[in-house]
Order: sequence, then structure tokens, then C-alpha cells
Amino acid sequence: MKKLIKVVGAIIENEHEEVLCALRSTKMTLPNLWEFPGGKIENGESISDAIIREIKEELKCDIEFIDEFNDNTHEYENFIVNLITLKCRIIGGNPIANEHDKLIWMHKKNLLSLKWAPADVPAVKLLIKES
Repeated sequence: MKKLIKVVGAIIENEHEEVLCALRSTKMTLPNLWEFPGGKIENGESISDAIIREIKEELKCDIEFIDEFNDNTHEYENFIVNLITLKCRIIGGNPIANEHDKLIWMHKKNLLSLKWAPADVPAVKLLIKES
């Protein structure tokens, strides 16, 4: 039986209506695919607490949780991911690619030009519709 992993991903927009995209490193599972930064929800942790903690750890900046955006479950070969994407905004510092190979800001309409992790694709498509 495959393990279910509950994760949160931050959809962080800047003042130019660009979204922060993170390239998974070659050391991560699903290497060289793009994702919304975030990570696993710990036991007893709310989704807002989880995303604030994960972004602080991964990107070394502070964010504010705004709203839940999308909830998607995707079955990979060896595990199942329940990804909850959350609209957030930076309230302190600048994102630094600490665990990822690269961070870029991209306008919503161009998001599909990147090769996304499959669990992130539904949220990407919703963002494009929104623009």
C-alpha cells in the first residue's frame, strides 16, 4: 500500500502579478521539476502554520497565509501526495533557493512553459485561468 503524504505549497505573487516557481534539486525526489515551494504538514499542524514554517525553512523569508487555493491528490509510482496550495504573500525578506536549484518569478500566463511536478499541475492550470 502506498503511503499518503500531506503537503502544502505556497502560491506567492509579487506586485507584478508574477508567481514564485521553485525548481526541485537533483537531490530531491522528482528532480528537475518545478513546484510551488512548501512541504509536509506535521502532526497537529494547521495548513497555515505548516506553510509559514516550510517557507521560513526553505526560502529563508517570512510569509503571510491569505487563503486556500486548491486541494489535489496525485498518485505517483511509489507514494500518493495530497497537495494543498495556498495563496500567500511575502512579509519579510527575499526568497533564497536554499533547498531548490533555482527560484524564478513568472507571469501566470507563462507558467505552463515550465515542466511541473504532476501534483502541482491542477493549481497551475487554475492560476492561468485566473489571469
